[in-house]
Amino acid sequence: MNPTPYSFNRFLLLGALLLGALSLPAQAQMQMDHSLSMASAKPDNTCQGAGLECANAATPFFTQDGKLLLAWTANGVVAVAQSSDLGKTFSPSVKIAEHGKTLDAGADARPQIVADKQGNVFLAYAFFKDTSWNAQINTARSTDGAKTFAKPESLVNDSSSQRFPSVLIKPDGDIFISWIDKRLVSAAKQGGQNRLGGSIAYSFSRDGGKSFQIERFANESSCECCRIGGSLDPNGNPVLAYRAIFPGGIRDQASQVISASGAGPIRKVADDNWKTDACPHHGPSIAVSNDDTFHVAWYTQGSKRSGVFYANSTNQGATYSKPSRLGSESANVSRPYLLALGQQVWLVWKEFDGVQSSVYLKESSDNGKTWATPKILSSTAGYSDHPLLLAQENLVFLSWLTRHDGYQLINIGQKQ
Repeated sequence: MNPTPYSFNRFLLLGALLLGALSLPAQAQMQMDHSLSMASAKPDNTCQGAGLECANAATPFFTQDGKLLLAWTANGVVAVAQSSDLGKTFSPSVKIAEHGKTLDAGADARPQIVADKQGNVFLAYAFFKDTSWNAQINTARSTDGAKTFAKPESLVNDSSSQRFPSVLIKPDGDIFISWIDKRLVSAAKQGGQNRLGGSIAYSFSRDGGKSFQIERFANESSCECCRIGGSLDPNGNPVLAYRAIFPGGIRDQASQVISASGAGPIRKVADDNWKTDACPHHGPSIAVSNDDTFHVAWYTQGSKRSGVFYANSTNQGATYSKPSRLGSESANVSRPYLLALGQQVWLVWKEFDGVQSSVYLKESSDNGKTWATPKILSSTAGYSDHPLLLAQENLVFLSWLTRHDGYQLINIGQKQ
């Protein structure tokens, strides 16, 4: 399961060149969360169980036979259950692991789950190894349709930190995983230097997650606490969107295509000019249309624009359209998420009015050129997870976990 560690020679050389521009301790970045002002509420402590009713984050996946798999975290436990009636009822949950307060269950941390055509299920999550926010990514596999899981194992052999796994499964069953990796930061610290951020690392598995190829870097300078958005292009290549660190300490969004031969060019989505050494904890979302159009939505507090925005690219990220704002400038907007099928694009986000959170939806039938008027899909008071989108054949669903109103799986449309 554990691949060979990186060869560090060229990475350390590049790291040494960059260190002169980096001055603040990396740990200082870990203490700020810009997303807190965007959230409806933090999870309360009154729900003490490990069931879905107490979950703080839930990630869905439709299997080939139409069953809904749901992985969640609740009070330090990672669990999985399945539903045959579109989320109305669930089988008894299977506990994957229990880490208590050390489970990484922050704003952008959630369990990842996928399944292949044979019913093999792969799951990934992270937990903290120490009080300095250094984490380990564990993976677990099931060969009986999520009825039972093998004991979780570490994804990589490395003593630094790996967080925020993002998992995609290709049509041929190969698994792609990317994550925020801090081994360059750790190596710099051992050399008496401070290095900001983390790195975007990735690996492929061709045997359902039993083993992974040697991990590689896609970008050696990224934000260390924002989730990675991922989608597959028409050729089955993963396309990532994430908050990169550009020269001058600018933390703007980047997109990148990953092929079997390696990572493609790092391309900026928009020039927001967000210069910060803090942790936004607010990663982007990306969806790729069947004609290879990239759709990206993200949050920024840059000097050139501030809020949540959407843009698209028809040339694999070489250039992007002018960013368009989601919600009004005065609205408390957060957590955008995208899905594309054919020429249709669905885009959801949360808005908080001081009392309740609402999930808004707007749709495009012409690949993002024009959009229908936004509408509210659901609202809730109290804590709620990020809104997520997924498809089952031609049907599109909103997946939304709420504390007061329970888990919701709402049919919001279909491919025309």
